[in-house]
Amino acid sequence: MYDFGIMPELSQDEEQKGMLENNIQTALSAGLIDLEDAIDIREVKNLKLANQLLKLRRKKKLERDQQMQQENIQAQAQANAQAQQVAAQAEVQKDQALFQTKAQLEQMKAQIDQQKMQQEVGLKKELMALEFQYNMQLKGIEVDGQKQKESDKEDRKDERTKMQASQQSELIDQRKNDSPPKNFESSGNDILGGGFGLGTFEPR
Repeated sequence: MYDFGIMPELSQDEEQKGMLENNIQTALSAGLIDLEDAIDIREVKNLKLANQLLKLRRKKKLERDQQMQQENIQAQAQANAQAQQVAAQAEVQKDQALFQTKAQLEQMKAQIDQQKMQQEVGLKKELMALEFQYNMQLKGIEVDGQKQKESDKEDRKDERTKMQASQQSELIDQRKNDSPPKNFESSGNDILGGGFGLGTFEPR
């Protein structure tokens, strides 16, 4: 009381006491003071001092409420900022996960394409080697056939030449010895040297 400059007065008036109680009830209803404040104010016998205490408790209550409200605002703002930060981090992590997943899928696709290409190249090489082998075999068969054909042709030519030589020798001996004519058996295509056919020497 000395600090607030309030000097107690011994006289009390019932009307002023009723007004003080009304002020206490109004302050309680409005939340301007707490129940503990009301109890403390009622215990003050000096009405003037009680009214001063009521004002002081109302002021302190208002300051506490304002401070609490400010703290709540700051806490809410901090909570919102943290929530936004967490949401931003979650979004970044989500984007990173999607990017990594997409990169892995692209890498797997590239590996599959590369393996497929290597398999296709291997199959093409095998087919080309098999085709080359078949072509070489066919070429060998063709060359062998051509050689056999030429060999057969030369053999027939040699046989005709030998036959013609033998027949000409026989004819020469026949003319020298005046022997009877001989019948030479041969294919219709054999021709004697000198341009004479075998039909020329048939018996008359």
